[in-house]
Amino acid sequence: MEFSSFGNKLASHSGILHLMDDLGKAMSGHEKMIMMGGGNPAPIQEIREAWRTRMHAMLDDGAEFDRMLGNYDTPQGNRDFIAAVAEFFRREYGWPVGPENVAVTNGSQNAFFYLFNLFAGEFPGGKRKQILLPLSPEYIGYLDQGLTEGMFASRRPKIEDLPNHEFKYHIDFDACAEALDAERRERSGCLEIDGGIGAVCVSRPTNPTGNVLTDGEMRRLMNLTREKGVPLLVDNAYGLPFPGILFTKATLEWDEHVVLSMSLSKIGLPSARTGILLASPEVVRAISGVNAIVSLANATVGQSVALPFFRSGEIIRLAREIVNPFYRERSEETLSWLHEDLGDSVPWRVHKSEGAIFLWLNFPGLPISDRELYERLRARGVLVVPGHYFFGALGVKAAEDWPHARECIRIHYAMDRADVREGVRIIADEVRRAFRQ
Repeated sequence: MEFSSFGNKLASHSGILHLMDDLGKAMSGHEKMIMMGGGNPAPIQEIREAWRTRMHAMLDDGAEFDRMLGNYDTPQGNRDFIAAVAEFFRREYGWPVGPENVAVTNGSQNAFFYLFNLFAGEFPGGKRKQILLPLSPEYIGYLDQGLTEGMFASRRPKIEDLPNHEFKYHIDFDACAEALDAERRERSGCLEIDGGIGAVCVSRPTNPTGNVLTDGEMRRLMNLTREKGVPLLVDNAYGLPFPGILFTKATLEWDEHVVLSMSLSKIGLPSARTGILLASPEVVRAISGVNAIVSLANATVGQSVALPFFRSGEIIRLAREIVNPFYRERSEETLSWLHEDLGDSVPWRVHKSEGAIFLWLNFPGLPISDRELYERLRARGVLVVPGHYFFGALGVKAAEDWPHARECIRIHYAMDRADVREGVRIIADEVRRAFRQ
């Protein structure tokens, strides 16, 4: 059987396929695995009860439940939901937005596939543009979404050393400004790109590191992209205003050259696959057109379930009073176990935990690769994610020339407490073994 270039691109080995395949096999296998590699939101009882209560109300109503399951919505999304989202942002942030600024997609992963291929790739006249990720590491699910080769570019971050085995990544703005100014450059030592940068994309908080770009960094990015005339794509899957998994001060800003992407996944509705975009009317029309071609319409369940929570503002209360404290406590607890088990026995650092549901560990001078560490941990029943996948946008040679890119792992800390405690103990033990060999 022969696949097209499109088929080979999307069906071949990728970081996100490897991650999801490993998770699926581990969860369906007979041997117990400590699942510290995934990104499923924690089963927070109060959140589950909120969604269950809403579903009961829809079932009791009958007609509302039937409309949810029995009717197509517009390619832009459910009209009532879109209106409620626009009103929510006018009320909470004072932004001059209306339904024409809101689009719904089947999850934020789906949204970024559309956005990346709208703003980068091949253009009329032979131009080819890239998506710039201002710093790496960045989300594993971005890099394989481009339909043309060489679609992503990135730059190494500046690294700030902090006390107590912590560090923090910062954007190298000089390097990013140079990338935005360049008309021709080399990627991976062989592919010439002509046309420049089509859009800039950041996640905040960042998956995998828990890094929250500072307000100053966000303002500089907004100003820089506005000046260069390119869109700024901001992935808020873990951020403001919901689910609000941030442990540091941050504000949210928007204007028409910014595309804000949000999701209902991490506030407890991952299988509903509901992504929400706030963007200019031009971008909303484009996303709606792609929705119509790719999927006719969007999944309605998440929109219908969440609708009254946007109308009342209850979604903010859930984020602030239930979701945020839960993850903050789990993050602090896991950090304390890392310090207890690793101490000063080996060189190690953890990215400052500022949000999201992961911790990013760095072992400077690790004698084995992150991939081998992953395999050793897997053999002992602990599943993590090797860090090198998250540096892919740097290009193969740039990543290979930087030892840091092979000395990191991502761990998920929001599962069963006893499992996380045991997983941290095994990770610490295996890292000590690696340094002793």
